[in-house]
Amino acid sequence: MIVIGLLLKKRASKNLDSYFLGGKKLPFYMLGLSDASGMFDISGTMWMVYLAFVYGFKSLWIPWLWPVFNQVFLMVYLSVWLRRSNVLTGAEWIRTRFGYGRGANLSHTIVILYALMGVLGFLSYGFIGIGKFMEVFFPWEYVSHYIPIQLEPESVAKVYGIFFTTIATFYVMLGGMHSIVWADVVQFSIMTISGIIIAAIAMNKVSPEMLASHVPNGWDSPFFGWNLDLDWTTLIPSIMTKIKDDQYSLFTIFVMMMLFKGVFMSMAGPAANYDMQKILACKSPKEAALMSGFCICYPINTPLSHDYGIHRTCSGIF
Repeated sequence: MIVIGLLLKKRASKNLDSYFLGGKKLPFYMLGLSDASGMFDISGTMWMVYLAFVYGFKSLWIPWLWPVFNQVFLMVYLSVWLRRSNVLTGAEWIRTRFGYGRGANLSHTIVILYALMGVLGFLSYGFIGIGKFMEVFFPWEYVSHYIPIQLEPESVAKVYGIFFTTIATFYVMLGGMHSIVWADVVQFSIMTISGIIIAAIAMNKVSPEMLASHVPNGWDSPFFGWNLDLDWTTLIPSIMTKIKDDQYSLFTIFVMMMLFKGVFMSMAGPAANYDMQKILACKSPKEAALMSGFCICYPINTPLSHDYGIHRTCSGIF
């Protein structure tokens, strides 16, 4: 990732347009792949695994909260509208949408504050997730033999988080949008190969009968009634407490709320996030729509997840 940033530094340093938007020369399919890759992160992936384990096939409805419809409405009309503005950042786009009056100035300020809060929030979200993940696979009692520092157990995850956040920050600062897109292509390739390997191992190691003996009735069905009707009491009783805490028991009401929230929130307008920067970086309004549509088509894309390095393209907002 660092080498990619170093190689693309010169290309990104030509001007602001090249740094933030890749000079609007990147093909839509690369931007779409990058956008799809940007929807993965370790914290979100761990959460998705939890949802799949506890709620089974019914968990596929949860992305209705927003991400599923977001890309659809972007493809249909929002991406074209946004790209035609020819602006550099999400905050600048507010001027195109609302003008320069008092209300527009307040909206502009709110978007900048949203960007700052969003960047810090997602950095913290990914920071903690990557630290805890690495702590499991690289136990400090082994790594400490090669690093001459003493750490308290509760500080290990934070050190891992700082290390990987620094790498992401370094290559993004060097190469801008160019390095983000190319790094995402590499990362997506790694994740695709890993996903296929993990699926193959799982199918070889776990038989349908073995799986059925460890999950409640209805776990393997995407359909549901008024209630969730998943009884883990005789298998793992603590999961029932977790379902109660999640407040998903009245699943029909929950899905109805998700449907309306997802549709109306997605119709309202593009959010000032990494999607917006990728759309603005497209060559034309038509390619902006194609990019959003292309993003939907990735079979391993999990739209619930947000990129661990989401701060990378959010930084372009302000």
